[in-house]
Amino acid sequence: MNKTLIEQIGNTPLVKSMVLNTNPNVSLYFKLEGNNPGGSVKDRAAYSMIKNALDSGKINHKSKLIEATSGNTGIALAMIAGIFKLDIELVMPDSATKERVQTMKAYGAKVTLHSEGIEGSRDYAIAKVKNEGFYSFDQFANEDNWKAHYNTTGPEIWRDTRGEVTHFVSSMGTTGTIMGTSSFLKEQNKNIQIVGVQPTDGSSIPGIRKWPKEYLPKIFNASKVDRILEVSQDEAISMTRRLAKEEGIFAGMSSGGATTAALKLASELKSGVIVSIICDRGDRYLSSNLFE
Repeated sequence: MNKTLIEQIGNTPLVKSMVLNTNPNVSLYFKLEGNNPGGSVKDRAAYSMIKNALDSGKINHKSKLIEATSGNTGIALAMIAGIFKLDIELVMPDSATKERVQTMKAYGAKVTLHSEGIEGSRDYAIAKVKNEGFYSFDQFANEDNWKAHYNTTGPEIWRDTRGEVTHFVSSMGTTGTIMGTSSFLKEQNKNIQIVGVQPTDGSSIPGIRKWPKEYLPKIFNASKVDRILEVSQDEAISMTRRLAKEEGIFAGMSSGGATTAALKLASELKSGVIVSIICDRGDRYLSSNLFE
């Protein structure tokens, strides 16, 4: 009782697939990260990055903060920066849904839209750090990103499956979720299979990337991922709609991508317990054509 908002981050529900998984010998569980206060898995990393930067003296209340984001990290950073009375500028692709932009502004952040996608947004933020004295959390290289999942997401999955998890499936963007969760789960049982999800060539799925080599997140360690499954944009859209209609899980397209991969995996296995990350909520995509 009497928990603060920050203390409500994490301990998200793990719910069993009742419809989409048709292999009776495999259990598929969805970890509902949209139940975090800011509506996505990124609350975990955002809190970890801000809290540790404050505690270590890297930033203070006079710092000018900036971060490039495709959406969810920005919302989480805006929410938590507001709680700590920090000023932050968030740079994102101009293709972002208006719900995302408006949510960040509601939390008090300055939002800058960039015409050259997430790569251009990252370059813009880096230039501000170099030339104008801004501080960037640089989620793509920040150890506190993946450590948030080592300290929370991984232990929750291990606890809630009573150590029976055999496969973990996660979309890959900054790769913080898969890096941290893999690190923890592999320490408990090295045989747990870690499956990353990427888009097929030419597919655009918000929150999932196949990075050009020069933009590959520095926190990414390929040895922590046992297998990568690729999903198409059409598959991700179709599965996102099915998640809502058939499982009652209202989520974004990256969750549809992860679910597509998890179901491919389930169809191959003779037995197992799969946990797949549902990254966020669907209400921040309503102005797009995702659910039309």
